[in-house]
Amino acid sequence: MNIGVPKEIKTDEYRVALTPAGVTELVLRGHRVYVQKGAGEGSGFADEAYLQSGALLLEKIEEVYAAAQMIVKVKEPIEEEYALLREDLILFTYLHLAADRRLTEVLLEKKVTAFAYETLRVERRLPLLEPMSRVAGKMAALMGAVHLRRYEGGSGRLLGGVVGVERNKVLVLGAGTAGKAAADVAAGMGADVVMCDLNTARLEYLHDVMPPNVTVRYSNKESIETLLAECDVVIGTVLVPGAKAPKLVSAQMLSLMKKGSVLVDVSIDQGGCFETSHPTTHTDPTFVVEGIVHYCVANMPGAYPRTSTLALGNATLPYVLMLAENGEAVLQQSEAMVAALNTFRGKLTNENVAQAHEMRYEEL
Repeated sequence: MNIGVPKEIKTDEYRVALTPAGVTELVLRGHRVYVQKGAGEGSGFADEAYLQSGALLLEKIEEVYAAAQMIVKVKEPIEEEYALLREDLILFTYLHLAADRRLTEVLLEKKVTAFAYETLRVERRLPLLEPMSRVAGKMAALMGAVHLRRYEGGSGRLLGGVVGVERNKVLVLGAGTAGKAAADVAAGMGADVVMCDLNTARLEYLHDVMPPNVTVRYSNKESIETLLAECDVVIGTVLVPGAKAPKLVSAQMLSLMKKGSVLVDVSIDQGGCFETSHPTTHTDPTFVVEGIVHYCVANMPGAYPRTSTLALGNATLPYVLMLAENGEAVLQQSEAMVAALNTFRGKLTNENVAQAHEMRYEEL
C-alpha cells in the first residue's frame, strides 16, 4: 500500500504520525511511505532520518495526498485539507467528529473511509487514546499550577503551598487515564486532590492505589457544586467514546468558585465538559469568564511533541500495519478496527457521532 504522512498544519501542532522507526517497519513489509518534507522536524526527526528508513520525501502536502492510498495523521483534517480528500482514500487519525459537524459532512460527501484513533476499542480499553490522555492529564495539573500565577490572571496561589501555608485543592472530574495522570501530578506537587467519577469500581481501585492526599467522590451535581467552592484548580477529563463530552460545570456554577481559580478542559476535543469552554491554542491558551481562568487548548500533547510522537507511534503502528496489509478488508478481521471506523463510503458508522449531530447512523 502507498501510505502518506503529511505535515500537520493545525495551529501549534508539531507531532508527526509516523516515526522513522515506524516507516522502517512498513517498508520492510513492502509498503511505500510518502512523507512530506519537514513533517517530523517539530518532533526532532530530520528528513534525512526518514530517507534512511526508506521513505520517499515529497515537497507539498498535495503531492502526499495524491500519492497515498492511506493517509496517517495526528490531528483531524482542517479546512485547507478538505479539497485533498477523495472517495478512494483511507484516513487514520484523531477525528473527534462529535465536536465537528462540518468535517463529518465533508468525510461523508467525499466518501472517505475514516478510522478514528479515539474510538478504536480493545475490550474496555481505548489503546490509541490512552498515551495522549496520559500526556494531557499530566499537562493539565502543570498548566493549572502555571495559570494560578497572578500575572496569568490567577489567584496567586502556589499549588501545594509551602510549610506553614494552606495547601490548595484540585478537583479532577473523570477518573480514567487522563484523570489519574492529572491527580498523580497534582498530588505529587503537594495539593489536596479530589477525584469524581460515576464508576464505583474505578473509585474503589483508585482509593486503594492513590497517595493519601487524594480522595475519591461519587460524581453528581450536588458534590460537584460543593467542591467547586473549595477548589483552586478544576480539571475536566470526562469521556464518552466518540460522543460529545457532558457539560458538568454550567456557566451559572462559575459563581460558586473563588475568583482566580483555573478550569483546565482536557475534554475540549470532544466539545468540552465546561459550558463556558471554547477551543484555544498554545499561543493563546486561556481566557477569563466571571473571574475564572479557562485553559482549553485543543491539542495539549502538541506542546511536548517528541514525547507525544514516540508514545503515539508506539501505540498506533500495529494498527497502521494491519490497515496497510489488509485495507478495508480489515473490517472483516478486527473488531477494534470496526470500532475505529467513523465513516465508510458515504455512510456514518459511529452511532455517538450520529446522535451528536442528529444525522443518520448506518450500522456496518
